[in-house]
Amino acid sequence: MMKIRDIPTAVILLLISSPVSAQLNTTNQKGVVNLTQLANFANQPKPIYITRSNTPITNRITDAGATLGRVMFYDKRLSRNNTISCASCHQQANAFGDTAIASIGVDGTTSRHSMRLVNAGFATETRFFWDERAATLEVQTTQPIRDHAEMGFSGTSGDPAFSDLVTRLTAIPEYRVLFAMTFGTATITEARIQNSLAQFVRSIQSFDSKYDVGRAQVQENQNFPNFTPQENAGKQLFLAPPNQGGAGCAGCHAPPEFAIDPNSRNNGVTASLGGGADLTNTRSPSLRDMVGPGGKSNGSFMHHGGQSTIADVINHYNLIPGDNANLDNRLRRPGGAVQSLNLSQQQKDQLAAFLRTLTGSNVYTDAKWSNPFTAANELTLIILPENATTLIKNANNTLTLRCQAAPNLTYQLQSSINLQDWTTVQQISVNETGLIEHSVALTGTPTFFRFTYTP
Repeated sequence: MMKIRDIPTAVILLLISSPVSAQLNTTNQKGVVNLTQLANFANQPKPIYITRSNTPITNRITDAGATLGRVMFYDKRLSRNNTISCASCHQQANAFGDTAIASIGVDGTTSRHSMRLVNAGFATETRFFWDERAATLEVQTTQPIRDHAEMGFSGTSGDPAFSDLVTRLTAIPEYRVLFAMTFGTATITEARIQNSLAQFVRSIQSFDSKYDVGRAQVQENQNFPNFTPQENAGKQLFLAPPNQGGAGCAGCHAPPEFAIDPNSRNNGVTASLGGGADLTNTRSPSLRDMVGPGGKSNGSFMHHGGQSTIADVINHYNLIPGDNANLDNRLRRPGGAVQSLNLSQQQKDQLAAFLRTLTGSNVYTDAKWSNPFTAANELTLIILPENATTLIKNANNTLTLRCQAAPNLTYQLQSSINLQDWTTVQQISVNETGLIEHSVALTGTPTFFRFTYTP
C-alpha cells in the first residue's frame, strides 16, 4: 500500500512583510519518501582512484530515477503474489546479497546463489548474471521479475505476463507520480522500470573500508600505513602473480575496484545447485564486502554457494580441484596443469586478512539504500513540503511564493478568501530542480494562496 501525502501551504498574504522559511526533515523517516528532499544518489563522493564504470551515457544516475528504483526494488507488488521483492534476495544487511544458498521465490528457489550487488556499477564488465546472459544491468533488472520461480511475471505456466505488471503499477497513483517525476510523463514501460532499477543498483557503493583509508595515503604497491604487517603481506600476495611468489588474484580482480575482468572464464567451480555440471559461469561480484563489519560472511561464495568462508575460497584457488574446457587460462600453470599455488597456512591467513580490509560500513546502514516501506508494507510519498514556503515581498506590491517541491510535476496555485473555497489560479510545471516560484499581486482583500497537487 502506498499513499500520497499532499500537504498544501496556505499563507495570509497581507500579514507577511519579511521572508519566512522552515523545513521539516523527513528524508530518513521510515515509511516516508520525501520527494521534495531527494536523497543524493547522483553525486555521491568517491575516491579519485576509482575509475571503472559500466554506467551507460544513456542512463546516468539521477536522484529521481534512483528514488523510483529504490521503491520498486523493495516493493513486493512487483512479484506475482505480492510476497517477493528484489530486496528479498539482495539484502542491505549482507551487502545486497543473500545468506541462503538458493534464494526463495514465488514458486521455488533460484537456480544460482544470489550475487552481492554492492559496487555493481564500478566495473568495466557490462554483462550481468553469473553466466553473463544479460548484456547490461538494465536488461538484467527485469529478468528475475520475468522468471517463473523468482517473481512470477513470466507469461508462461499460468503466470501473468510482464504487461500485467505494467497494468498493475499504472493503477497505483503513487507510481504515476514517481514515473512522472523521473521521466516527465506518468507512462510506465519496461524500459523505464529497467532504467530506474539499474540507477538504484549502480548507486550502491562502498568505499569507506580500511583498504580505502590506506589507499588514499600511498600507492597500491606500497605498504599501507594503517595496515598490520599481516594485512600488508596479504596485499602483496594478492597483487603478485604466481611466478613471482604471489597468488595472482589481481589478474582477475584488479584493485582498487576489485571487480571481475570482463575477459575471465570460469574459475574451476563446476557444480550446479540443481546437480550436474555448470561450466558457463564467468562473472563474479566485486571482492569488496565479502564479509560484513563484524567479520561474518555476507552469504556463501561462488554461483553454487559452495564456499561459506574466505578461507574456503582461498583453499579453492590454492589448489584448483579439476580441469574443464572453459577454465580461465590464468588458473593454469606452464604446461597446462591446473593451478597449485602451494600457499602455506601463514600465507593463506595473510591473504584472508587483506580481503577483510575491503569491507566498508556505510553501505549497511545508509537510509537511502534501505527499505522505504513500513513493516505493514505501507509507504507515504511527500510531494509538497510540510512547512517550507518562502515568501518574498517585492517593491512593486507583489509577493513571490517559492516552494521546494517534487521535480517534474505539474502543481496548481490556488487562492481563497475563506480557507474553504479554493480556485485554481494557474497550473505550474516544475522542472528537474523541483522549485516552484510564482508572483501574485497584493490587493486590499485578504487572500490565501496554496500550492497543491492532484495525481
